[in-house]
Order: sequence, then structure tokens, then C-alpha cells
Amino acid sequence: MLLRQGHTEAAEELYRKALSIAQEQGAKLWELRAAMSLARLRCDQGRNAQARDFFAPVYGWFTEGFDTADLKEAKALIDELA
Repeated sequence: MLLRQGHTEAAEELYRKALSIAQEQGAKLWELRAAMSLARLRCDQGRNAQARDFFAPVYGWFTEGFDTADLKEAKALIDELA
């Protein structure tokens, strides 16, 4: 909602907060989702290299479940950022 209204800084702050909470809870899937949202935001800002450098290690933690929707979406983002 914030992004649609042009509030990218506020959206980025909330993505970072979501990422931090997921890390504190050890919730890897939620961390992946928050990192993916933040990476997409950076990509939209033309910061593809920064998005890739940030997001690729998070995706790299996963060793299984690559047939799930979340990891398929994450893989597509990794490929897009390459």
C-alpha cells in the first residue's frame, strides 16, 4: 500500500522490520519473503546488484523445498537479478 502511494522509504523501513522480526524468530520462510520484497524494491529502484548481493545468500540457505511456490518465486527473482 505504501509503495502504491509513493512512500518507498516507509515501505523499505517496514520490510527491514519484517526481516528483523523473522530473523529474531528464526522463521526462515518469513525471512525469505521479507528479503524478497526488499530485493524487489531495490530492483525497482535500479539497484539490481545491491538487491542480488542482499537476497542471494538468503535464498542460498534453503536445501530443500524447491518445488514450493515461495522458492520457485525466489529462484525466478534470483534469475532476474543475475
